[in-house]
Amino acid sequence: MLSHCVVMKPRPDLPDGERDALVAAFERAIREIPTVRGVRVGRRVVHGASYEARMPDAAEYLVMIDFADLDGLAVYLKHPAHDELGARFRESIAAGLIYDFEDVPLESLKTRK
Repeated sequence: MLSHCVVMKPRPDLPDGERDALVAAFERAIREIPTVRGVRVGRRVVHGASYEARMPDAAEYLVMIDFADLDGLAVYLKHPAHDELGARFRESIAAGLIYDFEDVPLESLKTRK
């Protein structure tokens, strides 16, 4: 399993119509791109933990899109529906990070690569 992880903070001045267009582009991408295996969206929760004060204010949402493998991610990234989503994403965010992660066993933390 491979997860495409997006941590993002929408622009504070983003009009409702543009927020709606971002969500619509995302819905289209996950509906039309056949290699998408699962999607999770989360909103950041601030609850007073000590680590929160040390974190940059760069994230309000987490989006994780799962694929069977790297080939599935490649199909997603080359699909026209992703092109639209990427354009909307770039126009809509104040901050964002995007990483891809492959599932590995916990023991892999013991090794250096």
